[in-house]
Amino acid sequence: MKRSVKEGRGVVKGAPSGFAISLMVHAAAFLLAGMLVVFTVTQKEEKKFVPPKPVDRPKMKLKKPKVKVKKSAKPKPTTRIVTKVKRASMPDIQLPEMSGMTDGLAGGIGGFDLMPASALPSLLGETMSIGNDFVGTFYDFKRDRSGRSISYSAEAKDQIIKRFFVSGWKPSALARYNRSPNKLHSTTFVIPTCNSSIAPEAFGEADVEGNFWMAHYKGQLVHQEDITFRFRAQADEIIVVRVDGKIVIGVAWPESGCDALLAPLWNSSDSESRKYWLGNNTSEVGDWITLKAGVPLPMELIMADNGGLACFMLGVEVKGVEYEQRTVGGPIFPAFKTEEMSRDLLDAIYDNMVPEELSLTNGPVFKDYGTVGGVKVAKSRKIAEKLEPSTRVESVPSSGLRVWSMMDGKSIEGEYVARIGDKAVLKDARGRQKKYPLVQFSRPDLEYMELSSPPSLSLSASFKNEPRCSLEDGGSTGVPIAYRYVYTANVRQTSSTAYNHELNVEFYAIGEEIHGDKYVLLQRLEQSFIPTKENDRSLRFSGDEIELPNFKFGDWVVDQTQRGLEDDGYLIVVKDKRGEIIEHKATSKWLFEHYEQLKNFPVRRFMDKTVTRVFPTGPPRAFY
Repeated sequence: MKRSVKEGRGVVKGAPSGFAISLMVHAAAFLLAGMLVVFTVTQKEEKKFVPPKPVDRPKMKLKKPKVKVKKSAKPKPTTRIVTKVKRASMPDIQLPEMSGMTDGLAGGIGGFDLMPASALPSLLGETMSIGNDFVGTFYDFKRDRSGRSISYSAEAKDQIIKRFFVSGWKPSALARYNRSPNKLHSTTFVIPTCNSSIAPEAFGEADVEGNFWMAHYKGQLVHQEDITFRFRAQADEIIVVRVDGKIVIGVAWPESGCDALLAPLWNSSDSESRKYWLGNNTSEVGDWITLKAGVPLPMELIMADNGGLACFMLGVEVKGVEYEQRTVGGPIFPAFKTEEMSRDLLDAIYDNMVPEELSLTNGPVFKDYGTVGGVKVAKSRKIAEKLEPSTRVESVPSSGLRVWSMMDGKSIEGEYVARIGDKAVLKDARGRQKKYPLVQFSRPDLEYMELSSPPSLSLSASFKNEPRCSLEDGGSTGVPIAYRYVYTANVRQTSSTAYNHELNVEFYAIGEEIHGDKYVLLQRLEQSFIPTKENDRSLRFSGDEIELPNFKFGDWVVDQTQRGLEDDGYLIVVKDKRGEIIEHKATSKWLFEHYEQLKNFPVRRFMDKTVTRVFPTGPPRAFY
């Protein structure tokens, strides 16, 4: 056993040297192979850039452009405009009102809403300026700038106005309160007794209660000739006028709190103060003002009210002028105005102004250029303005004979009598009647027969109305001041014969004064249709909602007559495609008798039974 072990050790002893050599040989082989692989991967053939062959391009000779210039041509002379810059002191700045901004363009653009053609002008001004007017801004003291309700009272309103006066009439003193984005432009300040809601409605704030508001107007006072005058004014609740930075007249309702507000600022010592009635109280007399020809002075006016009834009347008295006397005594002073009043504005004022309180058509016009046009009417409104009658071409009476063109080329003279079955009956000049087959007539002749035999029609009209109550003290008063009407006209064919031609339907809604004898064209509608089975051979159409005033003043007013307008019937006229009247219905005979004048009469204007334009009936002289 030992021998064999020894032999084994001998063999083991020589093994390491051979194994080591073998490892070295293999390691060298692997290393060489790795170097070859790495060299092959990392070494890339370097590419050399070979430039492209040059391209031969044709060469062109450049020529200098030539421009033909006339030797006689000279540059046009230019005009240099030089202006003198007048540096002014920094004005009082008020941040723009942000309320209503969320409406975007859909909310309308303030100052550019056009007045509907049928509406009478607002007594507080128009949305469009004519240049020589006063720009008005409306403030609601019941809401803050963002439109949120705030606490309010008559005393609070007086204090707000007082701070405004103390600030020098700066709008920034009113910055906390809601200001309407809409502006009005007024040429006069004659607002007879009415509901206080007239102001927010005029400025596009119809949902605002008619109380605790103020309107501020700014403009220029100028006359084309030297003139010395003073204001005569009355207000319910307060009106103050400032010219060239000085208050020249201030009027407040007696014992309202506003009179105490004005006392430290202005007082009238004239013996005629509170002597003559103007509006719903006696008037104050202002300070004398002298204007040099064409030299403007800044003028501002504020009017404000606590609610209920409102009244603002501003007249002028020119020094040295004698005026027509009232029936009850006292002069009739002219209204202050910067433009001749339009006929529509006269209607709007006369509707609620006691006769002879102010002259609207006489007196000075405060502007620095001559009057072009303008309404000139009589001193008394008893004389009506008559519209130019519409021209009606009377047709020459004829025997009805006409020439009929037959399909065979022949012509027949005769008068159409009737259509019986498939034949037409014609009557010749001697009165003899003869039947002709319809197939022998031309298409124009057949149409003439159809139009000469219009269908029988049933005409009617109806209306729906609902009251509108005034807003005051946080909600509706429950007392109607107007009714909203929607008129509907109905036309229905009652005959069975088919009529395949267009019919034109005209509808006229008529109103009448509750307190007078004048009438008003409330609405004019027009619609066309062809009576077919699909529309049940009938037509039904309605107009827009219209509002008719209907009210009476408070118990302190002597006259307790209900005032306003009410429905007084209608006229419906149906014409064929030729314009011939085939049917009509009138609730009063005089309407159709004067249909030609009614066609061209302005909507919402006053008239008598001859459809002649007249002034509305105002309150009686013993109104107060």
